[in-house]
Order: sequence, then structure tokens, then C-alpha cells
Amino acid sequence: MAGYLTTHVLDTARGCPAQGMKIDLYRIDGEERSHIRTVVTNSDGRTDAHVLPVPEFRTGTYELVFHAGAYLDEVAVPSEDVRFLDVIPLRFGMSEQMHYHVPLLLSPYSYSTYRGS
Repeated sequence: MAGYLTTHVLDTARGCPAQGMKIDLYRIDGEERSHIRTVVTNSDGRTDAHVLPVPEFRTGTYELVFHAGAYLDEVAVPSEDVRFLDVIPLRFGMSEQMHYHVPLLLSPYSYSTYRGS
């Protein structure tokens, strides 16, 4: 089986997919953090292509950086002087050649994630 990475962002406060959220993917090698790509969520809160497609997949440690503050600003969620959640980094490991799905459930004051299917 070939490995690849996907994500999905849901705006739980508004009850809808988080369309238009910028997400950066990094590979972590020791202290080195290498940017792989930037993607943006579509109308379903997913990306149009795999975040890390089969030909580029390698096991190891990765980080998805969700630009939640910019998304919340774009959808006109009121903020304080400084937004409680701005940039959300999720660091995780992929140890097998398989499909990894790392979703984000977001509200202005909390988030959660899990290993999806």
C-alpha cells in the first residue's frame, strides 16, 4: 500500500467546513524544519489534492500549520486585541506506508484533532 496525507478542517462554531484556510506542511528532521508546500481548503474544508501525495510520501515526522487566525478574520469572527488562536502547529509522525488523515475541528477558543481514516 502507498502512503499519503490528507486533512479536513471543520468550523465547529459556525457548523460548516472551513473554506479558504491556508495550511503549510513541513518535514521535521532533527532540528531542521523544511517547508514542503502550502495548500488552501476548498468549500468542503478539504484540499483539492493530497497534502502529501503518494510519489512524495516518506515516513517520518511532519508538521501541519493551520492559519486559523487569518481564517477567522476572513469569516468575520469577532476578535479581541490579540486573537486567542492564531497559528496552530500540529506535529505528528507517520511510521507506515498508509493513508494518514489529520483533521482539525476549530472554534475561536478551542481546537481538537485526531488520527482520522
